Amino acid sequence: MIIVEKSFLNNIPFLHIVNKNVQQKKLPLVIFTHGFTSAKEHNLHYAYLLAEKGFRVILPEAMYHGEREQGLTEKDLYSHFWGIVIKTIHELNDFKEYYVNEGLVDQEQIGLAGTSMGGIVTLGALTKYKWVKAAVSLMGMPAYEKFSHWQLEQLQSLGVKLPFTDEQIAEQLSVLRQYDLSLQPEKLENRPLLFWHGKRDPVVPYPLTYQCYQSIKDEYEKSPGNIQFITDEQADHKVSREGLKATVEWFEKHLLK
Repeated sequence: MIIVEKSFLNNIPFLHIVNKNVQQKKLPLVIFTHGFTSAKEHNLHYAYLLAEKGFRVILPEAMYHGEREQGLTEKDLYSHFWGIVIKTIHELNDFKEYYVNEGLVDQEQIGLAGTSMGGIVTLGALTKYKWVKAAVSLMGMPAYEKFSHWQLEQLQSLGVKLPFTDEQIAEQLSVLRQYDLSLQPEKLENRPLLFWHGKRDPVVPYPLTYQCYQSIKDEYEKSPGNIQFITDEQADHKVSREGLKATVEWFEKHLLK
């Protein structure tokens, strides 16, 4: 039986999904991060299928989202986008540390995944944590600096007055470069990485993500099977069932011993 537990770690709400029969055993772990304006519960279908395969799954709540929301409008929330991404990257390590120290997770079998903003978090985390053994980005973007520029251009084209000064933008870009996987692909170290992206995505531009993949895949010359990009020709900013199944299969292939 698959169980869903609601818990808190350092005041961060999260859902813990696992097969009850192996709940107290040391298991492979997948931490799955939700998208912008979404919430942890929206990814329970991923967690259920992964738990069926023998994974322990954590669905954390991102800052200003779900149970952590603070009444911000979507426009106000958007101005915090990159702060939320970086905060979430740091919080991922708290979950890893807790479950490894409790003896409930095999630290050689830890994966990260996420949709949209969660995919962006996942890709940034790969620049910081060697403990990530495999990853899946669903509609994510590894080129933080380029994507930030694109976001600003989109706002300006809509006639929106930017809520940042030029100095604040320069400072933010300086911080983002530290997490920009496209600028430091050597940090991948051949770890298994799957991209899924819809070609008609208006939120996270497909061409930018695919260009990044094309440059990153050169790092996998000795292990080409460890990187894959799945293009959905018809999808916009919504993951198909095929993307869901591919996610589960990727972790089953690359994380289970």
